[in-house]
Amino acid sequence: MAAAFDYQQAFSRNIGWLTPDEQTRLRGKRVAIGGMGGVGSVHAVTLARLGVGAFHIADFDTFDLPNFNRQVGATMSSLGQPKVEVVARMIRDINPEADIQVFPQGVNDANLEQFLAGVDYYLDSYDFFAFDVRQKTFARCAELAIPASTAAPLGIGTALLNFLPGQTTFEQYFQWGQLPEDDKAIRFLVGLAPAGLHRPYLVVPAAVNLAERRGPSTIMACQLCAGLAAAEAMKILLGRGKVRAAPHGMQFDAYRGKLVHTWRPGGSSNPLQRLAIVIGKRMYLKALGKS
Repeated sequence: MAAAFDYQQAFSRNIGWLTPDEQTRLRGKRVAIGGMGGVGSVHAVTLARLGVGAFHIADFDTFDLPNFNRQVGATMSSLGQPKVEVVARMIRDINPEADIQVFPQGVNDANLEQFLAGVDYYLDSYDFFAFDVRQKTFARCAELAIPASTAAPLGIGTALLNFLPGQTTFEQYFQWGQLPEDDKAIRFLVGLAPAGLHRPYLVVPAAVNLAERRGPSTIMACQLCAGLAAAEAMKILLGRGKVRAAPHGMQFDAYRGKLVHTWRPGGSSNPLQRLAIVIGKRMYLKALGKS
């Protein structure tokens, strides 16, 4: 006979790195995760195992074979199933008491307020090219004083930025405004990882197809994203430990064994960033066949 679920027992091995009081506090926290793909699904599972008790999760897509290399919910038994429903089941298999609100249409203008209602922390996991909804979600987080983070899977590593209430906002850092999507893409990539640790070991450049909005990915990068983001989430949710916020950033590359802390005051207006944007735009447009 299966044992009955008990929250304290299920997450007892967290104690030591967490106090019992901190574990109880995490049980009462609500986290929103936009996107249940490569990083979003493993974010959700990682935070569920940390003992976070409530989730808002969003995705409009279903699992397909090209997801198998990196998305923890992608299996033969989940093919064709909505990602958000599969990940919700995974969370409930870890914590049957979890309070989960699913957004099967993804996040949009009509449900953004509901998606962020009562949320203690937002973790960005939208597709790289989901510029409009990402921009609106981060803007609303800033207005509601919701701490927010984004962790990008790059090569065999991750780059992370935190946006905390009262500090540099997503818009102030990336300065997207009403720019065309090509410009937003360059500013996002350059701003996420100014150190560019992942670039030297791309062995099949043709795998990056910007015209088709696809590129190579690894499960290692997604798992590193989740580990780093969950550590930041724990500190933010518990108010414990140093948290670097934008314009500070962090990139860790496991393949090269390197960790770099970056600082780009002024974001996209920073002289170094402006130069990187110019160079990146030339490469980007060339890859798109626009130059």
